[in-house]
Amino acid sequence: MSTSYTDLVKPELLSQPIYQPGKPIEEVARELGLDPHGIVKLASNENPLGASEAAIEAGKNAMEEVELYPDGGCYELKKALAAYRGLDPEQFIVGNGSNEVLEILGHAILGPGDEAVMGKGAFIVYKLVTLLFGATPVEVPMRNFTHDLDAMAAAVTEKTKVVFLPSPDNPSGTANSEAEIRAFIDKLPENVLFVLDEAYAEYVDKAPDLRDLIAAGRKVFCTRTFSKIFGLAGLRIGYGYGSPELVSLLNRAREPFNVNSIAQAAAIAALGDREFVEDCRAANEIGRMQLETGFMSLGCEYIRSFANFVTVKVGDGVGCFEELQKQSVIVRPLAPYGMPEWVRVSIGLPEQNEVALKALTSFLKS
Repeated sequence: MSTSYTDLVKPELLSQPIYQPGKPIEEVARELGLDPHGIVKLASNENPLGASEAAIEAGKNAMEEVELYPDGGCYELKKALAAYRGLDPEQFIVGNGSNEVLEILGHAILGPGDEAVMGKGAFIVYKLVTLLFGATPVEVPMRNFTHDLDAMAAAVTEKTKVVFLPSPDNPSGTANSEAEIRAFIDKLPENVLFVLDEAYAEYVDKAPDLRDLIAAGRKVFCTRTFSKIFGLAGLRIGYGYGSPELVSLLNRAREPFNVNSIAQAAAIAALGDREFVEDCRAANEIGRMQLETGFMSLGCEYIRSFANFVTVKVGDGVGCFEELQKQSVIVRPLAPYGMPEWVRVSIGLPEQNEVALKALTSFLKS
């Protein structure tokens, strides 16, 4: 009897859900015979203003030495992050996107018999990482599309190793307040690691700040990304920060040279361009109001967002997604998140938002 590759891989891999990213412009253009230059992609929460000119220039300059391996320890970037966040360089771990940092956490902490608590319908990578390492995801239903922290605290058992909380959340866009998060952390046992995913924190006027809890020795770890407001999604770079002891242990599970030199250089420059970040935040607020006003005029229910997207109820999420593609607009259907009647619309430039609203109007009237 021959052995198949299925027989060789870990059993956990066979039941692993597959992450479905927003459809690329090129793929939609090929499938529907559309001009890629005329397609408006509002599916992946990318920054419509692009990246800082300083970041782009730094990345180009780094290409001059692309034959050399990157700094595996991200020394200069960690120095820049330390100055930016008011922490010590040894408190940072840098990854190929914050997704990799979450996976490194899984490598280091989760295994068969362990549990990880998360909101049901939260960013699916928490579940993927948990399952990949043979642990059990404990998914707690949300309340009004917001993480129910009381219910999550009640779901913690002696098997719980990690609790994942994004704020703002993806795909709902809701956020828990700092006071709520701190009260929740106070309920957690000493042997449970609390992970706050801050991917969209820069879009919040006053995002929760847990650095004092880290300094006090609480089991708190936070992750951030350069893919959103900094506009470096194509370079795949993100980071986590926590106690130096935890970061040192996580680095043992990190692959060498996991972050390329172009991404490091661009990220350092991006951190230095505070004006660009403020401009992006202001433009995002204008775009959010534009979409919300449009959804209200169409009589569509939407979720008040603290991030760079708005989730709206359209009746048939997949049908809306497919129809809008024909009109050169890509949005994100949310059936994989248990929200089949909803789509997520990333906030674009004013003219892109207008195109999306016109396409949605056409769909709703059809």
